[in-house]
Amino acid sequence: MVIMAASTSSLTFQPILERIAEEIGRTPGRGRPADYIPALAACDPRRFGMAVAEIDGSLYGVGDWREPFSTQSITKVFTLALDLAREGDELWEHVGREPSGNPFNSLIQLEYENGIPRNPFINAGALVVTDRLQTRTGDAAGELLSFLRTESDNPTLDFDQDVAASESAHGDRNAALAHFMASYGNIDNQVPVLLDQYFRQCSVMASCADLALATTFLARHGIRADGTRLLTLSQAKQVNAVMLTCGTYDAAGDFAYRVGLPGKSGVGGGIIAVVPGRCTLCVWSPGLDERGNSVAGVAALDRFTTLTGLSVF
Repeated sequence: MVIMAASTSSLTFQPILERIAEEIGRTPGRGRPADYIPALAACDPRRFGMAVAEIDGSLYGVGDWREPFSTQSITKVFTLALDLAREGDELWEHVGREPSGNPFNSLIQLEYENGIPRNPFINAGALVVTDRLQTRTGDAAGELLSFLRTESDNPTLDFDQDVAASESAHGDRNAALAHFMASYGNIDNQVPVLLDQYFRQCSVMASCADLALATTFLARHGIRADGTRLLTLSQAKQVNAVMLTCGTYDAAGDFAYRVGLPGKSGVGGGIIAVVPGRCTLCVWSPGLDERGNSVAGVAALDRFTTLTGLSVF
């Protein structure tokens, strides 16, 4: 059976998702879970879920799309939006907007760029964003959780204390990044406070359905589910642009080539993606490639844009 790309006005997402799940189920080689985070190491790489949320709130899903998983770096998109809404362009004086070309936890670039992280989605950049949100709210992780609960209409979303503790126990590299940036005056809060907020942020448990719904403000050009504006049109464009160029670690070029959508991955195996003006997606499968992206997740998003013709290009 062949599904041809349809006009955007006539797309029905459910059969497309079912076709993708069927194809993914026949695909060998799903990668390996993030074994350097003990709490994630036991995840079954054969698990797979995918959801699509339209901008009117209509929701479609397949597989394990209602199963909560560890969101990890996906949350960096939401803390970026929450801080950008508060301080505007001043944020970009403290973190850049360029792809890194290095691993997400690299210390190398920070030294020759004077403590200014290359972008908000590598760990150093995310620490800066969380630090600035902490300064403005007094509880960056709590602000994030409240936002996700509201936008997903799921008040049961919560942190996974075991995952947060696991990351804290193995968080020496993140501590080094934070202390190094603090030495350049690019961190405001005490490093232990910042790390606690950051590890809690990354431990949020949510499903594909939750995250697809929570991301729709980016497809609506900055408008939240209740109709209020979080980001200006320009700010929403900025977040989507940085997702496209920097959202999948040092594989962003390949992701843009294959998928053609703004996206953000996490080492829990999730990936969110945005079709501006139309819908958002979330896919989850815990097996990762060598760059930290879900093998099945990237393949599923590749098939989605191929089958639907939906892309920013």
